[in-house]
Amino acid sequence: MNKKLLKFGVPIVLIVAGLGYLAFSGVQESKSYYVTIKELRDMGDGAYSKRLRVAGTVEPGSIERKGTHVKFVLAEEGQTLNVAYSGTEAPPDTFADKANAMAEGSYGRDGVFHAKKLQAKCASKYAPAEGGQGGEAAPKGAQTASSSM
Repeated sequence: MNKKLLKFGVPIVLIVAGLGYLAFSGVQESKSYYVTIKELRDMGDGAYSKRLRVAGTVEPGSIERKGTHVKFVLAEEGQTLNVAYSGTEAPPDTFADKANAMAEGSYGRDGVFHAKKLQAKCASKYAPAEGGQGGEAAPKGAQTASSSM
């Protein structure tokens, strides 16, 4: 019985331990913290070693594009942050001046947030139509249904 235990038990323990390590390191690597620009500045040296997410409004006139590389300034509650995006994909179509954007990456000692992922939405795109009664605006050409009693 001892030979069977050694023959099968040890490899099984090694495989389970290896899978456990890979799962743990994968979770640690994919974990990112959401912080405000003010919180980022208050983190001190701890900000340089963590994967972070920062959101704000894109400052008008701050966008500089070079292919898929983009530099811009995020603003939030009177604070600004220089961001350099160098992801593998082009920035989203909704990425423009005054758009709400979220950058995921790391904060560099150079004072620039180096983003690997970028999300953006344009709030004005989803604003109600003029003269509407609230809610989302219906797309152009869309028919609306009404009922009467």
